[in-house]
Amino acid sequence: MCENSFDMTYTDLNPRFLYSYLLTRTEPNTAHTHDSIELVMILKGKGRFRINEREYPVEEGNVILLNPGTVHYSCPDREAGEQPLECYLGFTDVEFKNCPKGFMPLFHDYQIITKLPDGLTKEMHHLCMAIDQEANSCELGRYFMLKAYLIQVICLLERFQKQEDEIVQKKEHGMGYEFHSINKKYIVQRIMEYMESHYQEKISLDRIAANMYLSSYYISRLFKSETGDTPINYLISLRMKKAREILDGAPDISIQSVAAAVGYEDAYHFSKLFKKYYGISPLYYKARLPQQ
Repeated sequence: MCENSFDMTYTDLNPRFLYSYLLTRTEPNTAHTHDSIELVMILKGKGRFRINEREYPVEEGNVILLNPGTVHYSCPDREAGEQPLECYLGFTDVEFKNCPKGFMPLFHDYQIITKLPDGLTKEMHHLCMAIDQEANSCELGRYFMLKAYLIQVICLLERFQKQEDEIVQKKEHGMGYEFHSINKKYIVQRIMEYMESHYQEKISLDRIAANMYLSSYYISRLFKSETGDTPINYLISLRMKKAREILDGAPDISIQSVAAAVGYEDAYHFSKLFKKYYGISPLYYKARLPQQ
C-alpha cells in the first residue's frame, strides 16, 4: 500500500480549470504569454512551436508545457503540408512538490517537448476529445467534469515522466532497461537535429546530453543501437560533408577557414579527419577542383 496519498503535491491536487479549446492550425498565431499554466497536445499533423528563443518541430504525440511567463507561438509546417490539430488546456492554483506555486515541474524544464508512446498518445487523444465535447455542452456539472478530465491528463503525464526517469536511472546503472522504440527514434532524431544546427560550434557528448536532459552514457548507447554509429562519429561525418560542400562552392577558401566553419580550431586535426574520411587531404581535394 502506498504510504503517501499526496505523492505529487503537498495537499490535494485541486487545479482551477480555466479553458480548453481544440483547433486545426492553418496560420501562425502571434507570440504571447500567460499568467497560468498551458498544456498543448498535438493530436494530428505536423507543425512548429517557438518557445522563448527556440523553435521545435512538433507532430502527433508531442506535449508542450508552457508555464506562466513563457513566450510562445505556433504555426503549421508548410513544407510537410499537414495542418496540426492542437488541444489547449489552461489551469492554475496548483502546488507541486519541489516547484514554485502555480508552476508544473514536467519534462525537467518548463519548456521541453516530449514524445508519448502510442498507447498514451491514444489515451490523451481520447481525453482531449472528451474535454472538447464537455466544454461545448451545457450539462449539469460541466466544470467539475472538465476538472476531472484535466486531473487525469496531469496524472498520466506525471506518471509518464516518472517512468522515463526510472528508465534513465536504470540505464545509467547498467540495468538494461529500454525506451519504447518510438521514443528511441524521437530522441535520436533530436540529437541529429541538434548536431545539424550546431556543427559549427564546439560540441561534446556531455553538451549533447545536457541539451537532451539525459546522461551521456545513455544517449551514446541509444544512438549506437539505433544508427549503428556513435554520436561523435556521426558528428564528424556531418562536419566532413559540410566541409566538402564549402570547398566545392569556394575552392579558393583557406583550409583554416573551412576548419573553423565546421567547428575545428586546429586545421591540422581537421585535415587528418578529412583525409581519413575521403582518402585525400582537403588541400589536395581543393587543388583538384576546377578554379572559378
